[in-house]
Amino acid sequence: MAKMINKTLVLTYIYLLIYVLLSSGVILYNKWVLSPKYFNCPLPITLTMIHMGFSGFVAFLLIRVFKVVSPVKMTFEIYVTCVVPISAFFASSLWFGNTAYLHISVAFIQMLKALMPVATFIMAIVCGTDNARCDVFMNMLLVSVGVVISSYGEINFNIIGTVYQVMGIFAEALRLVLTQVLLQKKGLTLNPVTSLYYIAPCSFIFLSLPWYVLEKPNIEVSQIQFNFWIFFSNALCALALNFSIFLVIGRTGAVTMRVAGVLKDWILIALSTVIFPESTITGLNIIGYAIALCGVVMYNYIKIKDVKATQPITDSLPDRITKDWKEKRSSDGESPRGGVELNDEEAPLITSSRLSHIGRTQLGSHTAV
Repeated sequence: MAKMINKTLVLTYIYLLIYVLLSSGVILYNKWVLSPKYFNCPLPITLTMIHMGFSGFVAFLLIRVFKVVSPVKMTFEIYVTCVVPISAFFASSLWFGNTAYLHISVAFIQMLKALMPVATFIMAIVCGTDNARCDVFMNMLLVSVGVVISSYGEINFNIIGTVYQVMGIFAEALRLVLTQVLLQKKGLTLNPVTSLYYIAPCSFIFLSLPWYVLEKPNIEVSQIQFNFWIFFSNALCALALNFSIFLVIGRTGAVTMRVAGVLKDWILIALSTVIFPESTITGLNIIGYAIALCGVVMYNYIKIKDVKATQPITDSLPDRITKDWKEKRSSDGESPRGGVELNDEEAPLITSSRLSHIGRTQLGSHTAV
């Protein structure tokens, strides 16, 4: 029993490490590819479409060719009313988020992403999935003040990049809320592969219109570098990140993932200043970001209390690990926890329907393939 628990914990920490490394690596990789100062391929929509096309192709192979995963029962009505709007906002969040890399630093982008709980809370109230509460509102106000202070301290502040990033955050928040409202209402559960199978191609189609209008006229073969291995490895890393998130959330919970996400954010902020010298962090940046994180931590605490108040007393850690292990042994390939809804800002897409509100809002702050 002790050996099983130790092995489980070791694997969990390994998966967490892989997630942090892949998540940080993909963000820095995207920045390097898009930045005119480095690889010089300032085509964020093109890059996102490559990721969507690659992810959809891999999902097609796994479902239709190798039959590793069984497809879900998808009707035309569910596809039109659920998949299409979710794909539209998903594509928008990736487009806006990747475009922000052209104008602002990785460090500042990570600081702005602290607004994700605020955006999700607002969208949840608008869509009627959450209620306005004074304690949560005060936390959201604290987060917003922190982000404003951090923005004021940004040396290379760019209004265009900031607007793109904030738009991407709100588009992703709306996608998360729509996923809850639409897919869960239909009783539809999508694992990572089926999510990519249904949503990635639709997102690709949505992105094709702004690509045709905004990027196609500007593509000059003589000026834009195209290296197959660069784009292939970039898309492969994003796909690997997708599955690493699935492995981690299957062994841990939303709170653990959020802690890992905060650790990743600090690592990214530090690494970006080393890899990209133009990323300068000021004292006001750090102070503002610290204030915002305080608000996020307090918000997490409130949501954890809400979840515990609506759930029966849980098993002890050894009993829970044993139960998860047995479920995993008896399952046919599904997650030991039954599924998650999680989207990392670097990964294409992971979604399912059994993650709590705390997981949706906090883990949703992690998409820009």
